[in-house]
Amino acid sequence: MRLRADYPAINLDGAVVAITGGARGIGRATAQAFIARGAKVAIGDLDSAVVDATAAEVGATGYVLDVTDRASVDNFVSSVERDLGPIDVFVNNAGVMPVIRFLEEDDRVSATTLNVNLWGPINGMRAVLPGMMRRGRGHVVNVASLAGKTHVPGAAVYNASKFGVVGLSLAVRAEVENSGVSVSTILPSGVRTELTSGISAKGGLMVEPETIARAVVDTVHTRRVETAVPRLMGTAVTVANLLPHPVNRLLRKALKDDRGVEAVDTAARQTYLQRVNDQSVGQSVKRD
Repeated sequence: MRLRADYPAINLDGAVVAITGGARGIGRATAQAFIARGAKVAIGDLDSAVVDATAAEVGATGYVLDVTDRASVDNFVSSVERDLGPIDVFVNNAGVMPVIRFLEEDDRVSATTLNVNLWGPINGMRAVLPGMMRRGRGHVVNVASLAGKTHVPGAAVYNASKFGVVGLSLAVRAEVENSGVSVSTILPSGVRTELTSGISAKGGLMVEPETIARAVVDTVHTRRVETAVPRLMGTAVTVANLLPHPVNRLLRKALKDDRGVEAVDTAARQTYLQRVNDQSVGQSVKRD
């Protein structure tokens, strides 16, 4: 796809790229992909030790970042621009995915899911867009999920957060479209990272973080509104959403997709869930 003429081109060789949730998984892979193209990359994440280790290993600049805290996000953006220069590409990647039935999920975990997955991109865009718009160029990538396009039993609040990111991205893109700044959304299926540990999925639904990273980098050139990964799954979800609900329900039942992600190996997810729970308690204390 050719670059739209109303978006100034961004040459990745020397460009400044900032990535939230950049120390692990998709964020780390995305940092490596941009660095391989000559970009100066900043990664922000909550765990200072992991940030420092990843930054040293991949050749990025690391910062401690809490995407749920607007002051922390503002500081991240200002620090990156002080150290590396004006941000050309900003990737809202930080996310959590607790897989718990709706009525069994603790309110603190639900709040963390919404704060990280939805308020994270809100805070990120409010921090970085004014500078991009003043300069008349820039690109924001919001990493959402195909769960932002279809319901996933067993992950209702996560579902809600990703539907929110999809709608947020479309609305903000429309608001800034005449400024030379673009907003793109990435819609992965399952990705083989710690976030999906212990979750079983049918063949072909799980992709590597490097695949998502390539899709993120590609949007800098195409400025595509939304990119599903894999694209075939995105097409399937789009078609399914056009079907009447009774037909959609029968189809999902026939494919045994109506159970969502309820088949979870809790033991395999223990380390990840403990980290989410710790973060939820920390946010509760901070709010109190």
